[in-house]
Amino acid sequence: MKVIILAGGLGTRLSEETINKPKPLIEINNKTLLLHIIEHYIHYECRDFVIASGYKANLIKEYLKKLKKKNILNQDIKIKSINTGLNATTGGRIRKILENIQDKQVLVTYGDGLSNVNISSCLKSHNKSKLIATVTAVHPPARFGAMVINPKNLVTKFSEKFVNKNSWINGGFFILERKKILKFFPKEQDLSFENYTLPLLSSKNQLNAYRHNGFWHPCDTIRDKNELENYKKIPWKEYD
Repeated sequence: MKVIILAGGLGTRLSEETINKPKPLIEINNKTLLLHIIEHYIHYECRDFVIASGYKANLIKEYLKKLKKKNILNQDIKIKSINTGLNATTGGRIRKILENIQDKQVLVTYGDGLSNVNISSCLKSHNKSKLIATVTAVHPPARFGAMVINPKNLVTKFSEKFVNKNSWINGGFFILERKKILKFFPKEQDLSFENYTLPLLSSKNQLNAYRHNGFWHPCDTIRDKNELENYKKIPWKEYD
């Protein structure tokens, strides 16, 4: 089963880093986001990767050659980069890859976030659902502290971190039935996977949600990068 990693965006909110390289090549603890993500999937016996590049695609290709030359990954790991276009949407990038492979099912994720999502459990959930696609649902990150206010309007507690356990967002780990999902990517238009394909699947009752309550953290800003590097342990390596 192939793993498609979306690595073609401009990464404008991390311009301090991405002016010279694509976001997946940003380093967290001396290792690129891309390598962290690849190792995550390798832990779950995934061996075949396709990197959907775009912005500074040549640097992605050079980096993959470096990994191979230095034997950083086992020789049985297959990784190739496909330039899906500088300005393509996520939908356009995924569609281009899907049209050029033959796998029945594919795994898809973004190249700019870290998590300890259990890929095996996610796949079991997907297969049990018998639906066209599965999205991993995660709790939104705690961007702001919270105040606890009692019925008398007295602030009784401050909390540095607050996570709304009743809220879920797209965590970026997907499983797709390749043939069935292709009709949800219109060829005549380059439309967003998140804003077009996923809502369309949902409207047809074809989108399964796998709830992940473990670690998940995006890397969209310098603040995100610093937070990831400040963890004493490495929570995205704490597998079930």
